[in-house]
Amino acid sequence: MDVTSTQQAHGVSADAPPHAAWTFVPYPVLIADASGTVRHANPQATRVFPHLRSGVPLAESVPPWLADGHALRVTAGSDEADVLSGPVGERSFEAHPTVRDDGDVVWWLVDDTALRSAREDLRVERERTAFLAEASNTLLSSLNLERCMDVTGQLAADHLADAALVVAPRSGSRLPVVTCLRGGAPRRSWWDAGPAEVPGLEEALQGFPPVPSQWIEPSSAPDWVVPDGFGPVGSIVVTPLPGHGVPAGALILLRRSTGTVFSEGEEVIARLFAARAGAALSAARLYAEQSSLSQTLMQDLLPPALQQIAGVDFAGGYRPSKDNERIGGDFYDVHPGKAEGDASFAVLGDVCGKGLEAAVLTGKIRNTLEALLPMADDHQRMIDLLNGALLNSHHTRFATLVMASAVREAGSVRLRVTSAGHPPALIVRRDGGVEEAASRGTLVGVFPKAPATTTRETLAPGEFCVLFTDGLTEARGGPLGEEMFGEERFRQALSQCAGMQAEVIVQHVQMLVGQWVGSGPHDDMAVMVIGAPRAHHLSAVGGHTRGRFTS
Repeated sequence: MDVTSTQQAHGVSADAPPHAAWTFVPYPVLIADASGTVRHANPQATRVFPHLRSGVPLAESVPPWLADGHALRVTAGSDEADVLSGPVGERSFEAHPTVRDDGDVVWWLVDDTALRSAREDLRVERERTAFLAEASNTLLSSLNLERCMDVTGQLAADHLADAALVVAPRSGSRLPVVTCLRGGAPRRSWWDAGPAEVPGLEEALQGFPPVPSQWIEPSSAPDWVVPDGFGPVGSIVVTPLPGHGVPAGALILLRRSTGTVFSEGEEVIARLFAARAGAALSAARLYAEQSSLSQTLMQDLLPPALQQIAGVDFAGGYRPSKDNERIGGDFYDVHPGKAEGDASFAVLGDVCGKGLEAAVLTGKIRNTLEALLPMADDHQRMIDLLNGALLNSHHTRFATLVMASAVREAGSVRLRVTSAGHPPALIVRRDGGVEEAASRGTLVGVFPKAPATTTRETLAPGEFCVLFTDGLTEARGGPLGEEMFGEERFRQALSQCAGMQAEVIVQHVQMLVGQWVGSGPHDDMAVMVIGAPRAHHLSAVGGHTRGRFTS
């Protein structure tokens, strides 16, 4: 700034001392020489630095950051430390130097407290936004409930408090809890005490409708809330973890007495974090419940493992469509005869469609057929009753199936085979010849009547009967990826299995079809082999091995 023009602008005489012009500058201004002695300070500067006087060493009247900066500026003789900044009491200032011709340095001070505060607020807001984004990504990366609780506790302890406790809804008579100290690993435990012992915890665990965070007087919190080795508690906040219409738990945040108490802004961030954590925990809990339910249901929906029953070999294989991981619309079952000499009853079927809805109808059909086992000698009667049951249900799907009653007599296996709209059963002789069982019939669940014919077959030792669903023959793949496996290729594969054990035949068929479709899409596929074991094989296993017995 030109001193002469400033003097003239404020009516200061040209004969007045040069320093007089600084009186009218709206900013604090001080002048110090090369030795660090104050030459001049305007009234604005003396209000900021009350001890500032001409002739006084700068180091005795201003904060060290300014005195040291002046010395460095003079010593360096360059632009190093051109702009200084530092605190003055509760305020913050920037000091801008201007070197005069006589070597004195004029320091202009600008109050940047508001600017620094705004920058700090922006930095904090960015950190909080980054934290919430990280928390969302981390929490949603897993549907494992225990991992979600661990992650919630660790994120809260590392970013929001010195320690965090994640309290899940009651399981039986106890509360599941995850405790985590800042920088430490999560630790799981169970609380036998009631939530009412912690002020605000019971309301937070109810969580719906949402309740506000609860500040707790540290002295009112029970000792078992404070982690071992934590030390004196300075502040505690309890906030709910809201879920999808149901409570997901509560979050307890603790800070040591040596730290700062929770500010209003920190409480807001804690509640935003709790909302994200609650959503993740709720999703994980719902997934765990659905997974457990699905697992329970699939125990009965999945086809059973088959072995030899009363001298007859049974083996089965099932592969759901690629759209479904474990369940679908194809099924098979084998029920041993009630008494020695009774025929075992086998059934293989295909429900229209795939996925869970088809699997539910599959379960109904299997249970209905099991209830009709006392009529297993009359296949047509069983089909008629099953057809009536499906017509009277709310299901709009239909099914095809093939039944077989098998009993060992004089080394051979006698079969009665009945098809209800299903691909015919195939009989493979010892010489590799493949024959179709003559039974034909109408699919079930569509028409008032479902007539079918029953054919009788005899399997000599080493021969077998194959029941299968059209998912095998209609599987598309091959070199071009669109050709069906086809009945002819399927029969050739079976012909090559003449004399093999039932389980080996199933594995061979599944391998060939699996190689054919590769990684491409396919329908549900099921196959069952009923075989007459060779004499040496029968004696080796004793003729009696475990099957699927039903009461």
